[in-house]
Amino acid sequence: MSAAPVWSVDPRSGNPREQVAVEATAEEVDRVVRSAHSVRDALADRTARAAFLRAAAELLEESGEHIIEAADAETALGPARLTGELARTAAQLRAFAEVVDEGAYLDVRIDHEDGSRTPPWPDLRRWKIPLGVVAVYAASNFPLAFSVPGGDTASALAAGCPVVIKAHPGHPATSELCVSVLRRAAARTGLPEDVVTLVHGFDAGVELVRHPLVSAAGFTGSVRGGRALFDAAAARPVPIPFHGELGSLNPVVVTEAAAAERSAEIGAGLGSSMTLGVGQFCTKPGFVLAPSGDTGDRLVKALTETVSSAGSGVMLDHRMRDAFLAGVRERAQLPDVEAPVTPGAGGEHTVSAGFLTVPASRLTAEGPHDALLEECFGPVTVIARYGSEDEVAAVLARLPGNLTATLQTATEGDDPEAAALLTALTPLAGRILVNGWPTGVAVAPAQHHGGPYPATTSPSTSVGATAIERWLRPVTYQSTPDPLLPPELREANPLSLPRRVDGRRA
Repeated sequence: MSAAPVWSVDPRSGNPREQVAVEATAEEVDRVVRSAHSVRDALADRTARAAFLRAAAELLEESGEHIIEAADAETALGPARLTGELARTAAQLRAFAEVVDEGAYLDVRIDHEDGSRTPPWPDLRRWKIPLGVVAVYAASNFPLAFSVPGGDTASALAAGCPVVIKAHPGHPATSELCVSVLRRAAARTGLPEDVVTLVHGFDAGVELVRHPLVSAAGFTGSVRGGRALFDAAAARPVPIPFHGELGSLNPVVVTEAAAAERSAEIGAGLGSSMTLGVGQFCTKPGFVLAPSGDTGDRLVKALTETVSSAGSGVMLDHRMRDAFLAGVRERAQLPDVEAPVTPGAGGEHTVSAGFLTVPASRLTAEGPHDALLEECFGPVTVIARYGSEDEVAAVLARLPGNLTATLQTATEGDDPEAAALLTALTPLAGRILVNGWPTGVAVAPAQHHGGPYPATTSPSTSVGATAIERWLRPVTYQSTPDPLLPPELREANPLSLPRRVDGRRA
């Protein structure tokens, strides 16, 4: 039986563009993983790793025109959006090169022998080492920044882990272009090309997470797909860490004082955020608690004007378009749900943005309206109109975990609800915003892109410097003679690493 072809498809028409590859068989996945495992020692040199990451950024930029052209043809995200995403991807690679150079991620800690303590301390020296081969599952909505050359790949390589990437079927040609760039960067800096490889196919993705030489996995995608892989990772004879980003509602709470002060501004800002990228950002604000009454009405009016002017757009593929249309229909048919702007089909291949409203009282207890508390991928949001602080508290208590949660407060004068609401939102998400919008995730050292399940399957971040920690494990050497220690742990600190010695920063 011949291997299934992998086609690049134009989402603007639904027509195949070209055959890019064939799906990997179980034997091919085994060969690729074993090859990656065999070259893991080549990544031990931190200087070489940093040079590799910088070369990858440079070559991505040099190939930018062709990569952006391919990505636009496969995702319909547009050259402007993809140009920014390419810049972000290159910046991520360079940022992790700086993390590697600095060495603080190794978290070196040395406690000297101390017989005066009870019980006595032996000499202890702790650092972090790479886990091994990492499987990365590319995202649909970010063909660069969260896919082949994206943050999971960059952070895993920075940690010293070879990477095998399962391409997303929505942009296979882009994936092939990007992996060729990464492999050329490896060769340019003296590393084996197989420190990063690519496979295609659903079955290949399952084989990958089950392979005994795969030590960890990173995933960005749906709750259904991510949970299946997470369960497979846990069911292995030797379970492995699975860092999955699965889904997020990204709730917003608008206080009475905020709506009274700037309802038009908030409505317009919400409309721009929830329609950005045809509503296909993982941080799209998909659920909003807004007050009933005149102030909330003015917010809804401003939102109506903004969303009505958004126009129609092409989603990443027709499967997602169909799921969006079905999800909107299901929600719009619920009792007391209204659609001031009806989301739906904008044309044969497009969708139009819209939003739904519902009394918050419909959501304070379990029932059919629970569908409104689940993510609907695409340009739609739900406005729940509340009449009391008790309703807000009751709804928040029923929300799942999220990547973000946003509080819109008054900017002038007191807002008596703000402090309590911020406290209530904090357990719900990994990033809490005040008077902003969640779309857009800065690649910064203090960033956290993760949250309680189902937003992610672990407490880690996939964006920012600390994303590297997912691919490392700590090891302590006890009473080990200095010549036998790794250079990073020797007394003289020959590599000039930042470290803590006897509890103090050295």
